[in-house]
Amino acid sequence: MKTKEKVVPTEYIVPFILITSCFALWGFANDITNPMVEAFSRIFNMGVGGGTWVQVVFYGGYGAMAFPAAFYIRKYSYKSGILMGLGLYATGALLFIPANSIGMYYPFLIAYFVMTCGLSFLETSANPYILFMGPDSTATRRLNLAQAFNPMGSLTGMFIAKTFIQARLDPRGADERALLSPEEFNQLKVHDLDILSSPYIAIGGVIIAVFLIILFAKMPKNEESSHDLNFFGALKNLMKVPRYYEGVVAQLFYVGAQIMCWTFIVQYGQRIFMEQFGLTAGDAAQKAQLYNIFAMGSFLVSRFICTFLLKYIRPGRLLMILSVGAIFLSAGTILFQDIWGLYCLVGISACMSLMFPTIYGIALRGMGEDAKFGAAGLIMSIVGGTFLPKIQAWVIDQGSLFSLPAVNVSFAIPLFCFVIIGIYGYRTFTIHYYAD
Repeated sequence: MKTKEKVVPTEYIVPFILITSCFALWGFANDITNPMVEAFSRIFNMGVGGGTWVQVVFYGGYGAMAFPAAFYIRKYSYKSGILMGLGLYATGALLFIPANSIGMYYPFLIAYFVMTCGLSFLETSANPYILFMGPDSTATRRLNLAQAFNPMGSLTGMFIAKTFIQARLDPRGADERALLSPEEFNQLKVHDLDILSSPYIAIGGVIIAVFLIILFAKMPKNEESSHDLNFFGALKNLMKVPRYYEGVVAQLFYVGAQIMCWTFIVQYGQRIFMEQFGLTAGDAAQKAQLYNIFAMGSFLVSRFICTFLLKYIRPGRLLMILSVGAIFLSAGTILFQDIWGLYCLVGISACMSLMFPTIYGIALRGMGEDAKFGAAGLIMSIVGGTFLPKIQAWVIDQGSLFSLPAVNVSFAIPLFCFVIIGIYGYRTFTIHYYAD
């Protein structure tokens, strides 16, 4: 149903642009980091399961800090939450300096955890802040518009990962590195860690600059804002709304599916390019990362298209349609063992483009002040990015299953996630119907 109300009222244009820039910044962090699972696995000569600890701590930081962030912005303001998030983001990025000097895996995990505690503050603050910047009737479209800039940051992160990290890392794989002497292996590790750390240190400086701009900018305040920290009252209100708590579940599975599709596309493509094209492990990883960039490009284009379609199609219905598309493409990713499977995996990203902000907007619509704690629940659901990829990594390390490469079979887990999301979309426009 088409609406004549402005998506972003004139008085909110500048604040909207500033906060939308934060969407790009956390997109950069997410998608420069996904390929690092393979990079750390290679640098420290670990299996895929060892490398996925990056994802566990990265998305664990979101879960650990979501409700503390909600308490903080409830007591202070959305702007304060944004500034706290940027401060922690910059601190975590700059912790790559001592982590690189130490040269061990775990200091990098600490740096990622601190950084994502900041990202949790940013997402818990920025998403409901965007919903606040205009009429309730256009809130979902407004959030989709802001979220459309998230994949721009993601594309930048992927490009940096491919061009300035993966292309410059030593291409030798695990078997070749295992043959090196301890001295040679350590020299190689130092070289690779220097390359890996540099982009994170650079983004830390960028984040400091954005922090200062927002600090001195005039930002809107919610005049009805209350500093009463009635967490249990807010939780009770939220639990009375099925489309909210079902949205938290749907969001958990969405984030898990997104991380799995964007992380393990490297391993999926790497197998194809090594076995069928004879590339080395390093060159195959670079080639696979190029397809990850294609996937993000389709995600970006689809996000703008879907934001337009929301003027005419109810959010829940469009969410269900795209979920069905993702299910079929996931099946192709599992069954095809050649480049066509990789094409299907790339196509899943176009279907995912609408999902996060639409689930978010549906779940929080009309929540008022309870949206601050409600946002925390939805951000906490990002912990789906911790255990689901870990399960998929375990499957991948099995080698082969059911006469198929294990990496192919592992995409049955994202397929299941899209089934859950599709059910939520269906229930939204049938059982949890609301007027646009």
